[in-house]
Amino acid sequence: MVRSELVARLARANPHLTRAEADCAVEALLAAIVDALAEGRRVELRGFGAFSVRARDGRIGRNPRSGTAVPVAPKRVVYFRPGKELRLRLNPGLADEGD
Repeated sequence: MVRSELVARLARANPHLTRAEADCAVEALLAAIVDALAEGRRVELRGFGAFSVRARDGRIGRNPRSGTAVPVAPKRVVYFRPGKELRLRLNPGLADEGD
């Protein structure tokens, strides 16, 4: 699903919203998530999952074409951990197993 499909689905599910209002709602939600992550905070959406920021150390990588060593700078990356409801919907056969 791409952003435009999400906006269309939101507008269909909420007939009182125009497509432009649904687009503003999606934009506001995504902006809030991005802002929180940029500040280093965790974003948890119950039943869906949690987004957090993790730090990766710098390291020496390899250029796959030439094989030469290349320094890779340290960076922050987004990490997503799916919630229990999402995991169970993706893997219904695992519902019997403990968490």
